[in-house]
Order: sequence, then C-alpha cells, then structure tokens
Amino acid sequence: MAAELAGGFRGGEVVLLCGELGAGKTTFVRGLARGLGADPAEVASPTFVLLTSYAGRLTLHHADLYRLKGDGDEGELGLEELPGPRGVLAIEWAERLADLPWERAVRVDLEHAGADARRVTIETGS
Repeated sequence: MAAELAGGFRGGEVVLLCGELGAGKTTFVRGLARGLGADPAEVASPTFVLLTSYAGRLTLHHADLYRLKGDGDEGELGLEELPGPRGVLAIEWAERLADLPWERAVRVDLEHAGADARRVTIETGS
C-alpha cells in the first residue's frame, strides 16, 4: 500500500503518520522507501536519531517525534525546510507537531485491528 502511494510521488510530498506504538508506522515508511527506490532494509525507527535520509529516485527524509514533548520542540529539527522539490518527508508521531508548515500533506492513521491486522486510513490534502 505504501509503495504504491510513493510510486505516484513527484517530490515535495509530506506524509504524516499517526498511531499507537506497534501500529506499523515504521513498516509503512519501509513501504514508502520501496516505492521511492530506496532500500527498505535500511529503514529503522529513528527514535534516537530523530531524522534520517535515504537515497532513491527521491530522497526519503524520515523523522520520528516520539521522544519530543509536542510543545514546538520539533522546530529544532528544521522539518519546515523539508522535504524540498526532490524529496519526500515521512513523520512518525506526527500528532506531536505543534504546527503544520506544509500546505498539503498526506495523513496516514494506523490502528491495531486484532492479531497482525491493521486498519489504515489515508487522507490527502490536509
């Protein structure tokens, strides 16, 4: 699903990922990487690094806001300057963003739906 979504990206897209622990946010980012021609095996949760980039036909910038307070402290990461015209920005724990500086974004909500199943809701144009 994520690889198919990313296959249509042309650069400048922002993907806001929301969901509880273990809902599949990082797995979704691996799918985005696959769809952008980056190696999905390199994608790991950047919880301690906060921001990682992966080369592909477009650069995938992967941020994880789990450790942030949600009081604007994400401003220190410079996310508002990303993704750029040749990049895509995927943000895990996007509900912790104090502000959304991007005109358009794709919002992906992931929920546990029993066992290994997930419910995925994708909204474009937020």
